[in-house]
Amino acid sequence: MHRRHFLGATGVAAGALAIPAAARRLGALTPVPSADPRALADLVLDLARQGGATYADVRLGRYLNESVQSRDTGIRNVSATESHGAGVRVLARGTWGFAATNDVTRDGLARATREALAVARANAALQAEPVELAPQAGQGERAWRTPIVTSALAIPVAQKADLLKAVGEAGKRAGASFVDASLFVVNEQKYFANTDGSWITQDLHRLWPTFTVTSVDAASGRFETRNALSSPMGMGWEYLEPRPEHRLPGPGGTVCWSRSYDILEDVRLAAEQARAKHSAKPVVPGKYTLVLEPSHLFLTIHESVGHPLELDRVLGYEANYAGTSFATLDKWRAGDFRYGSPIVNFVADRTEPGSLAAVGWDDEGVPAKRWHLVKDGVLVNYQATRDQVGILGQREGQGVSYADSWDSVQFQRMPNVSLEPGPAERSLDQLIGGVDRGIYILGRGSYSIDQQRYNFQFGGQLFYEISGGRVTGMLRDVAYQSNTQEFWNACSAICDRRDWRLNGSFFDGKGQPGQVNAVSHGCATSRFDGVNVINTGRRL
Repeated sequence: MHRRHFLGATGVAAGALAIPAAARRLGALTPVPSADPRALADLVLDLARQGGATYADVRLGRYLNESVQSRDTGIRNVSATESHGAGVRVLARGTWGFAATNDVTRDGLARATREALAVARANAALQAEPVELAPQAGQGERAWRTPIVTSALAIPVAQKADLLKAVGEAGKRAGASFVDASLFVVNEQKYFANTDGSWITQDLHRLWPTFTVTSVDAASGRFETRNALSSPMGMGWEYLEPRPEHRLPGPGGTVCWSRSYDILEDVRLAAEQARAKHSAKPVVPGKYTLVLEPSHLFLTIHESVGHPLELDRVLGYEANYAGTSFATLDKWRAGDFRYGSPIVNFVADRTEPGSLAAVGWDDEGVPAKRWHLVKDGVLVNYQATRDQVGILGQREGQGVSYADSWDSVQFQRMPNVSLEPGPAERSLDQLIGGVDRGIYILGRGSYSIDQQRYNFQFGGQLFYEISGGRVTGMLRDVAYQSNTQEFWNACSAICDRRDWRLNGSFFDGKGQPGQVNAVSHGCATSRFDGVNVINTGRRL
């Protein structure tokens, strides 16, 4: 999903609330051309073959995006956008060519195919080595849908606005000075076909409710904030219908959720915790044992594992947007590069139900799959598309190709990258019980990581001191510093499957021109020994 699709229609805020519920149901928006997608796709593939392409694919896409935003009890913006068109990619003379069109007719697609062929021919004059595409069996006619109960787009905008107003009211009653809340909804309806013999229909859904609570101290004028501990999910509206079995109480009065979410309970707690931050004890810098909860640890995984193990970064193809990677091929080829301690296992996975990157097939027709990136602490694989896996000596794609719109070319994007839970039975209380001097951290905060994805610093939302195996009180001004290899080798314990849950990034940017991907990271609460903690406070 392009940022421009969210931002380009913000002027509709006043009128969007008045759109009748029936007009907001999936399929009741701007009519999509009714031509048979199989016939249109076969036209493109036939023309590509006739033009000399050794491979071709076409994506017909309809992208629906909705956002509702509030401040306190007032709605400040509603955006509902839609985009429909087709992207054509061909491999001719050993090089790629791509073209896109919003004229989804036989004539429009024929023009786009000829343009893609012309681009490939032009690229062939510049490219030294031909593209080698891993073989992939045709999938035939297939279909996949995010396993949702209720499409969030089918929920009237007025109902969503009422929910965000209730969030503002609950936060203000609990003592917040300000409450800013947002709800983002995405639906991608895609038809993919290629010359391998695949004709695939997919209907993908994502949802993200979030907020920021601000507490202002009247005496000093200083403010503290606490963001939502929600997870963006590949789910429908049912995610916002909380179930008691998904409620996970934690130390310090914190509550996190798995597979469903009570936004009203979270905002009440957030207001109380933001107020408590004013009197929290400043952290004393030094070495600590860190206990990192999944609502926090997911971002460290994203930046220090997910991105550096993208093969295009490793090869230097992706450099301008947030750098390359320290995890170079020589480390992988050695077969013994210790990315983390022996209990650290990272998997790439596009099959996990409820995750943001779950699909049936990727955007070049490769079935979704699951594989190890790090096994027993050792680097064993990367994330690679069909035209990259040959570099690794592999003969099939991994299913990591994605384009955020019909007019974007597909390229390597991060799948879900998750830390596997500990194999031994271990609860959160048991994990904390083994800590003499530590800090328990929840929530995503500020972060910084270098251009090689190696040296980093991470903050959080909530910090609690651990002393003698007990949580003893709130801290503030906490950030930890480490490097990727040192940090993951400091992992000494991981809670078991009962504590494992998803979080993730709804707007993960990459590429030039930039594209946005959504990706989940699953993990259980984990312990890291001897990590350097600094005090970030600036009290004037």
